Amino acid sequence: MQIAFLLFIGFSLGAAALLIVGNILQRQEPLRCASKLAGFLLVAGLAGIQSLHLGLLLNRFDGVHSTLYLVLLYGIAPCFYFYSRQLLIAEVSYRWLDALHAMPLLSSLVLPYHLALPAAFLVGSGYLLWLAKIVHGLRKQRQRFHLELLALGTLFVIAVAVLVLGFIWPLLNETDFISGYSMLIGLAFFAVTLTLLRFPSIAADVSEAVQAAYAESTLKNVDKQAVLAKLDALMKKDKLYTLETLNLALLAEQLELSQHQLSELINTEFQQGFSRYIRQQRIDEAKKLLLADPNASVLAIGLSVGFCTQSNFYAAFRDMVGMAPGQYRKMYASSSA
Repeated sequence: MQIAFLLFIGFSLGAAALLIVGNILQRQEPLRCASKLAGFLLVAGLAGIQSLHLGLLLNRFDGVHSTLYLVLLYGIAPCFYFYSRQLLIAEVSYRWLDALHAMPLLSSLVLPYHLALPAAFLVGSGYLLWLAKIVHGLRKQRQRFHLELLALGTLFVIAVAVLVLGFIWPLLNETDFISGYSMLIGLAFFAVTLTLLRFPSIAADVSEAVQAAYAESTLKNVDKQAVLAKLDALMKKDKLYTLETLNLALLAEQLELSQHQLSELINTEFQQGFSRYIRQQRIDEAKKLLLADPNASVLAIGLSVGFCTQSNFYAAFRDMVGMAPGQYRKMYASSSA
């Protein structure tokens, strides 16, 4: 049984390294530097906790009963809060009151271990309630998310399980607690990795949904029909979506709109965010090319419609169509022959 827990810890450490490196290499990121730093600290903190668990389970060293373990434990929830706040709240401004989030962390330095450990999970429950409230406020945007909601729900369930484990800690022996906590952290890393592979632009999609949920209308003085006609021409005639560097600001400039106006227009008229709208245009064109030119490679088609990598093309195609590009070509090429 111990081997299973060691595998969960090993996967966590490997996934943490990949997430940090992948985030650094990502060219399009909707987060500010402060939120990005919080994300790095969150992943590094979880990896640090797993490393201390590993040392204890292998009887190499006892870092679980150290001040470092408590500091890492108390730092997880605030790091998650600052990482996700920009994604889940329309307008974010940093204030001096944000420093209060460090108070539980400071208390971990003075509280006795037997009190500090369960108190850390009590603090985490407060942040989980905040997350539940924010997500509930976005319920009107749920039509934009399908499997994404299931993935986020899985992470929420894992977080609840961690809190339950923390509250029943006095009823467990230490090895069972450490093993259970290690497994839940490993499951969280697995869920995050799988979600990012399946929905590589989920952060941008969530951010756009939040903006749409809370923003007031910015289209009162805009001729929507004229703008929609121009947008249609840019997509169908000019094929602007084939630009790998296409973003909200560039398209808004072409339409002589502000970014907020364009975001609201796409949200209200197409019931989806900008990122998903562009992916839809690219996938629609890719479907045509797959059938029109059977000899063209799938990768070449994906790159020609604006995707920067094969993995992004395959993930988007599966999301929009429900099957791989090659499978789609084989199925519909044979039926039309």
